Amino acid sequence: MSSFVVAIPSYNRVNELIRKTLKTLKEGNIKKSHIYIFVANKEQYNLYENEVPKSLYNKIVIGKKGIANQRIFISDYFPVNQYIISMDDDIEKVLYKKGDKLVQIHDLNPLFKDAYKLLKKSGLYIWGIYPVTNPFFMKQEVSFGLKFIIGVMHGYINRHISKLRPSKLSETKEDFEQSILYYLHDGGVVRFNNITTKTKFNAPGGLGTDRHDRNKSAAEYLKRKYPDIITVFTRNNGTYEVRLTRLPYNK
Repeated sequence: MSSFVVAIPSYNRVNELIRKTLKTLKEGNIKKSHIYIFVANKEQYNLYENEVPKSLYNKIVIGKKGIANQRIFISDYFPVNQYIISMDDDIEKVLYKKGDKLVQIHDLNPLFKDAYKLLKKSGLYIWGIYPVTNPFFMKQEVSFGLKFIIGVMHGYINRHISKLRPSKLSETKEDFEQSILYYLHDGGVVRFNNITTKTKFNAPGGLGTDRHDRNKSAAEYLKRKYPDIITVFTRNNGTYEVRLTRLPYNK
């Protein structure tokens, strides 16, 4: 197996990163040599370099501002065929469904390695996890058709293919477009419906503030671009959201 790297995009959330994702990785037996932190600019680099203990990571890299831009930068930064695990900076735990409960995964290495093997076996290039932290809806299964691969934590075999890159117009929902693009290109995506994370969505810092207008804009863009795949709806609080049409594994 190609050795994996863990790429963590982060913006203005040093304490979140240290207390959550880096702690989760250390407790999950992931070696610091695998871990790369991607920041937006020199100012952010200095902040993270001064505050984050060097025992917790391999390298801090200055990338791009904006999560869609940063994800593209990360793919360009690493070579083709590099196995990349992308993780948000505020993951408190990685969990799996056991009966009607969620149990923490203490060693993350087997998950990452088994996911890679499944990608190679299926001929697909991206895997993800169940997007909701609720065992009631989760299943003991892996799906291969069109499913939402949430950006919080996912893994992929790197390719420098421009058509796989989400548009900047999908910002805040770039993971929906990424899911669609991989499905259209490869015929499927891999999702572990028995694995999820404990995290806090829309937290301050990163993209956690002033999301309403960007959510609306991104949802409308996705509906225009993929009218047969995307459905737009609004939550009770007025937040714009999207759903994917269920499409089969088409490898």
